[in-house]
Amino acid sequence: MFEQTFKNIDDVLWKEAGCTTELDYTEQTSWMLFLKYLDDLEHERAMEAELVGKTYDFIIDAPHRWSGWAAPKKTNGAFDHDTALTGDDLIDYVNRELFPYLQGFKQRATSPDTIEYKIGEIFGEIKNKFQSGYSLRDALELMDGLRFRSQKEKHELSHLYEAKIKNMGNAGRNGGEYYTPRPLIRAMIQVVKPKIGERIYDGAVGSAGFLCESYDYLRYGKGNGSDLTTSQLQALQTRTFFGKEKKSLAYVIAIMNMILHGIDAPNILHTNTLAENIFDVQEKDRFDVILANPPFGGKERKEVQQNFPIKTGETAFLFLQHFIKYLKAGGRAGVVIKNTFLSNSDNAARALRQEILENCNLHTVLDCPQGTFLGAGVKTVVLFFEKGAPTRRIWYYQLDPGRSLGKTNAMNDDDLKEFVELQTSFADSAKSWSVEVADIDPDTFDLSVKNPNKEEEASLREPKEIIAEIVALDLESAEILEGIRGIL
Repeated sequence: MFEQTFKNIDDVLWKEAGCTTELDYTEQTSWMLFLKYLDDLEHERAMEAELVGKTYDFIIDAPHRWSGWAAPKKTNGAFDHDTALTGDDLIDYVNRELFPYLQGFKQRATSPDTIEYKIGEIFGEIKNKFQSGYSLRDALELMDGLRFRSQKEKHELSHLYEAKIKNMGNAGRNGGEYYTPRPLIRAMIQVVKPKIGERIYDGAVGSAGFLCESYDYLRYGKGNGSDLTTSQLQALQTRTFFGKEKKSLAYVIAIMNMILHGIDAPNILHTNTLAENIFDVQEKDRFDVILANPPFGGKERKEVQQNFPIKTGETAFLFLQHFIKYLKAGGRAGVVIKNTFLSNSDNAARALRQEILENCNLHTVLDCPQGTFLGAGVKTVVLFFEKGAPTRRIWYYQLDPGRSLGKTNAMNDDDLKEFVELQTSFADSAKSWSVEVADIDPDTFDLSVKNPNKEEEASLREPKEIIAEIVALDLESAEILEGIRGIL
């Protein structure tokens, strides 16, 4: 229904001098999409109020509503090109009036969990990158064709937006930072099994993939969601999903993504998670379920490291400490981390492995193949653990989809089907095995993935490959001999 509209908006952005990357495309689409969504939401609420004889107080003042500047209409509903701003007038209005007005909501909001606060936070972090008012006018008219009125429309828009996030994640070398493959997220959720009434947290929320998929799992996992009570739906809206994100663009995308999935005022904070001192965490701050793919390879400053008992500059190791601390006793977690964590010999990695084994039940390790995260360049594992009891046995599963993963051959749900099925009983197979903690070296706490059931494969090479190598070596030898001849 709306796919062509998204493509047409991308075409406009591609021609716009101020937008040069997929990240720019997603950012600029996001702020326009958010304002269109907000306008549809406000008109829907106004109509509902009118039906019961009440008046609705609009969040956005009339001159700055979508229908006032982005898509003014005539009385017959046709687009009013005579009053619509364009060219330099439109750019001037957006930069000098609209954005400053929207930024002011942060100061005027009653609390951070209101939609007013989210408006102020979003437009305090995002910038209009359109330089041509004519391009912006084209994009706005296309955006006005999108509708958020029905659940079906929102569902399609959420899928299109997810595709845009995926393209953005695949565009750069830091792909995993923005996009965790959804099949992997869904498999992690099926292992952790969150329930309505539990609080679910991602302290490195990125594009909010874990929270959005958890919402879909709880809302529609057993059908169309019609069997949920009003109180359960209210719990999903306000008391279930929580996240934190440091980077401005990711924060904006997370908010928009959750809104499209059905959460009107997402509980996402724009903050540096690692700047919090975990020694100050209280029971009320903890969560039942933690699902996350924290950034790895980053280096944190000394003052940030002081917030953690195990001092290290490695971002992922600090996040892992944060998650353990924020998990309730009996709480469950699924966390993606680079596979070198299992065997690194540095003091921080060793101490952290010991911490998990002694204070959590690390029951499952999923070993992911190369190419799971496009552009990330490292292999990863997923750690599944419960807090409050020591580890006795670890079940490993070595994921092997039987093909090389890449941009045109991404991971799918079927690739993880066997893992999810075997994990319920920790069954042994050609790809899975268990290790007793008593057999782990207490000096190193090495948790490396070493599949005892995998047969050594003979390296059989194609005849063409062998011949090509012989020809290449002959040519190399001839060049060397020619060089020697020249010297003589």
